[in-house]
Amino acid sequence: MNREGALKAVRANVKNENLIKHMIATEAIMRALAKCFNENEDEWGLAGLLHDIDFEVIEGDMNLHSKRGAEMAKQFGASDTIAHAILCHNEAHSTPFETMMDKALFCADPLTGLITAGALVRPDKKMEGLEAKSIKKRFKEKSFAAGANREQIAKCSAIGLELDAFIELGLESMKSVAGELGL
Repeated sequence: MNREGALKAVRANVKNENLIKHMIATEAIMRALAKCFNENEDEWGLAGLLHDIDFEVIEGDMNLHSKRGAEMAKQFGASDTIAHAILCHNEAHSTPFETMMDKALFCADPLTGLITAGALVRPDKKMEGLEAKSIKKRFKEKSFAAGANREQIAKCSAIGLELDAFIELGLESMKSVAGELGL
């Protein structure tokens, strides 16, 4: 499976453009994390891109979310490693992490929402000029981007990154795809 095929599968199964943008943002962070840890950037990127492919199919049933997504990813040609990362990114299943990719996807997923919200409150609603220190400050405001689970983001320590470094990596990687994100 390659990115082109994965993106085609995403677009065939997800109609909500904001959800697609979230998946692209997660892909960017996962690629940056893979580069940081000398892992396979394509494989980690695919895990990020495909991680919510089932969200509209399961119609919000969090007990099905990621189980169906892992199955779908495998049907589209993703590896077992990618499918497992997709499966365990949803805490509802209590599936244990087995790989660094599993842990990375878990903490990268909500970081995209925090960073996106940080861009959207700017007058120009763009990522250009957005600084990590602003995101770090907003991280402490529980009401800001309330859906971005801070505890989950902070688990970046499980992959050997301090929170500040993780936020900086996430912001810079999302800036690299700002055009695709409309930010």
